[in-house]
Amino acid sequence: MSVFFASLFLCFRVNNTCSIILPTKLLLFSDICKKKVIFCMNICIYAKNIVPLQSEIKLAYCGLMTIAIFGNAMKTDTLIEVRHILQFMTEKGIHVLLSQELRQELNLREYPSFPDVTVNGESLDVNGETVDFALSVGGDGTFLTSAAAIGDKNIPILGINCGHLGFLAEVQSQDVDDILHKLVAGEYTIEQRSMLALSVFDKENNKRDGLIMAPNALNEIAILKEGLSSMLQIELKVNGEYLHTYNSDGLVIATPTGSTAYNLSIGGPLMAPQSRGIILTPIAPHSLTVKPLVVPDDWKFDIRVTSRYDAFMASVDGRSQSLSTDLSLHVERAPYTVKVVQIGDNSFLKSLRTKLNWGK
Repeated sequence: MSVFFASLFLCFRVNNTCSIILPTKLLLFSDICKKKVIFCMNICIYAKNIVPLQSEIKLAYCGLMTIAIFGNAMKTDTLIEVRHILQFMTEKGIHVLLSQELRQELNLREYPSFPDVTVNGESLDVNGETVDFALSVGGDGTFLTSAAAIGDKNIPILGINCGHLGFLAEVQSQDVDDILHKLVAGEYTIEQRSMLALSVFDKENNKRDGLIMAPNALNEIAILKEGLSSMLQIELKVNGEYLHTYNSDGLVIATPTGSTAYNLSIGGPLMAPQSRGIILTPIAPHSLTVKPLVVPDDWKFDIRVTSRYDAFMASVDGRSQSLSTDLSLHVERAPYTVKVVQIGDNSFLKSLRTKLNWGK
């Protein structure tokens, strides 16, 4: 191109066949650098000429992309991986936000941290810049923490595995460079994963907000006995109709995504994470006829617990809180989903083969 522009240049891919350069001063879209989007434009610059073009243009890479990084700062493998990712981001000119604990542990004060992030509508916002993606560096526990922190902000999460099984954090450390290049190039898809919402009510049926700090679960909501106490009696109503009183050590209510977590360890069924259903799996039930049950994901559940010690545990993706048996619980599908970034040939079936040794 023979014309020089002093303003920032953006790189686009037109119909996935050729690349063009557009100066930002020609763009009328104020937030074009903030999201990966599909849109139409009537002007493009190609070689020396400005020509009219009515074409779908896909944002392939923008220097103002912003990525938030989550990770467990207490784990050496995570810190090593985060440093590697930061080097890649710096070379690509990508704006990075670090969780506060990562920023402190790595002593990287040049990076803004999450306390600098404020909520602006439905997006995390830092000085007017929208967060495009979140990277969860660690295991599935870190991914759950990232999902809880993001909440309903509609920020897609890419899981990079430094842990063990990694059903949520699917990207392996040796594949990080290739995966990040594909992310920047827009070569990915986003899956919507359903969540569960937990509400707590007192004897007068008044909702008790604040008793559960993070009440939405990507994997499961579990009703558990405290410590070494005797079994619970868990009365369950489904859509207002009495189903059963479980005499058991607990009850797990799981999403399809969570079918490979706690639910799997207590003999519950596996479900593809794209499925629309909710799994009810008792923990050590005192009856051979009580089995796991899969129901539609728009069904709602009301729970009352009786215990010899007048207390029980409510666990939301592993975040546990002791509650009095005077309280009742309501569980239903959450009003928003978690956006999970999928890149490459990772699939649920491949995870079953590689992580559970199926097909061997």
